[in-house]
Order: sequence, then C-alpha cells, then structure tokens
Amino acid sequence: MKQRRLLFSLLAASLFALPCAFRAFAAPAPQSNSPLDLAAAALQAGEADKALALLASPPPDDSSLALSHNLLCRVRFSLGHWDAAATECAAAVRLDPQSSDYHMWLGRALGEKAGHASFLTAFSLAKQARAEFETAVQLNPHNAPALADLGDFYTQAPSVVGGGIDKARQIAASLQKVDGARAHELLGHIAEDQKDFSAAEREYRQAIAADTHPALRWTTLAGFFARRKQFDDMESAVHSAQSFASRDKYAAVAFYDGAGVLIEAKADPALAANLLQTYLDSSFKSEEAPAFKALVRLARLKAALGDPAAAQQERAAALSLARDYRPAQDFKLQDADRRRTPNPESQQANL
Repeated sequence: MKQRRLLFSLLAASLFALPCAFRAFAAPAPQSNSPLDLAAAALQAGEADKALALLASPPPDDSSLALSHNLLCRVRFSLGHWDAAATECAAAVRLDPQSSDYHMWLGRALGEKAGHASFLTAFSLAKQARAEFETAVQLNPHNAPALADLGDFYTQAPSVVGGGIDKARQIAASLQKVDGARAHELLGHIAEDQKDFSAAEREYRQAIAADTHPALRWTTLAGFFARRKQFDDMESAVHSAQSFASRDKYAAVAFYDGAGVLIEAKADPALAANLLQTYLDSSFKSEEAPAFKALVRLARLKAALGDPAAAQQERAAALSLARDYRPAQDFKLQDADRRRTPNPESQQANL
C-alpha cells in the first residue's frame, strides 16, 4: 500500500488501507432465489451491475431493508463510489443500529470517503470512521474484522483523530482471543509502524502459522518484503501463497493479492497475469477482490506484455460486469503499452 507521510494522507489514504481486516472469503451459494440472496451472490462474484439491478427495488419486507442498503453500500464500495457507499451504509445503520457489521461497513465507507476529501473534511470523516469502528466492536466484541479495522485505525491514525499505538496493542490483545492470525498480523503492522522490522516479520510469520488459510497471510508477508525491498524474499513468499492457494479453494483471493504485490513491485508481470487469471477462473471469488478490478489489472499487464488485443478483451470484460467502474472506462491502451510495465505509483489508487 502506498503511504504518503503527510497529515492529510494519514487522515485519508494510508489510514484506511485496512490491510489485515478486510479478509472476506467467498460466500456460499445463495440459499434462495430472493433478490437479496442473488444480489449478495453477484457481489461476491464481482458482478456489480447485476447486483445493482437486483437491488434497484426495495424489498417487500421492511425487515430486509437494512440488509438491502448494506448490500448497496458494499457494491458501491467495490466500485469506488465512496459518497454513495457512505450514504447507503448510513441508511443501513439507521434502520438497524444494533448491527455490528453495518457499523463496520459504515466506518470503512467513511474512511475511503476521507481518502478523497479535502483536509478539513477528511479530519471530520476520520473521527466519524473511528466512532463507527468502536461502535461495531462494542456491539460485538467477537467481530474479528471490526476489531482488526479498529486496530489498524489506531495504529496508523494520528492522536488528534483518536489514534494511538497503546490503543492498537489493546485491540491486538482482544483480537488474540478471537482470531490469532489477525492478532499477529495487527501486531506486525504495529511493529512495522514502530520500525521494528524484525519483530514485524516474526509476527507476520506467526500469523501464517496460526491461520487455517495461510495463503492469505503469505501475501501479507510478501507485501512486507516488498516494502523492505527484499525482492527475492518477496517472490518466494508470493510463490508460497500461490502454492497454498492452489490447495485451498477458499483462499483464492490470495492469487489476486499476490498479483497485487508483484504489480506494486514492478516484478514478474507474467506471473502476476497468471495469478490474476487463476483467480478469475476460480469459483470462489470475493467482494474483497472484485472480478472487474482483477480484469482491469490483467488488461494492464497484458498490454505491458505486448498483447493489446487481449488487453482490450479484458477491459471489455470488466465493463460488462461494471460499466460504471472508472478505471475500466479510463483505461488507455496506448498509455499502458507505452509504459510496458505496470506503474503502481499512478495506478494503485484505481486498483
């Protein structure tokens, strides 16, 4: 994740990267043919337009209205429509204020909205996001993703908006009782923030050992090595992630994450393309890694590898799933071809 060390970015982009919290496995097949169940399945499959169409009409049962707004929030979130996402998540919270997950998602949407706001607005939104994460944890102290979100907030946010390393360590202690792998990953983030890189690596490796789906944690370790410019170790970790994911259908997201590490490091575009294709071929895709985003990444890689026709096909496939996804709309083959290799500094915000 790129991290600009200005106060504005601390309130915005780097603050809300949520590297350990947003670890969603593919949802099971819909239990019914209700529009909400089908929309949830479409969201996981990366079919944004289909999900929006299914959610276009309010559900006939008012008891499902909060869920409908939450699903709309998450679809808009996946598309990068931060204002719309925050509006829908706020509606879900108003309708069901006792839902820990709805507060968590509102915190995420507000955090991303802060990342694209002016300084003063970002400052206010950051405090609102913190309050939502804290409420999510208060409502359900066993909500591991919400705990991890809050821990990452405390780790990266300045004290003026409620951040603090001591607070983050307290969250890690609570998280240890719920999800040991997430707890070690959070401790790794804390150590990395404190420049204790040996401790960070140790915690990331303990997260791998503690996780029943270690492929996901291998990509976290790969990202750490990339930030440390230990590129041989990075590639080894990506290969480990690939190996574990190939034997664990529920960890298919690791293919997407591993490709992202390689793209950011400008390393082995052929392997990155292969990982993305493997993810797209999987039946266990997730909203964490929307298929249309994977297709745009793949289009850029194929252009860089000298296959413009394939690049255009991938872009068209992305637009067929999400016609309002701006990076797919803005993809320019000549620019990607001229670069020849992916440029994470200019592309990361869109990926």
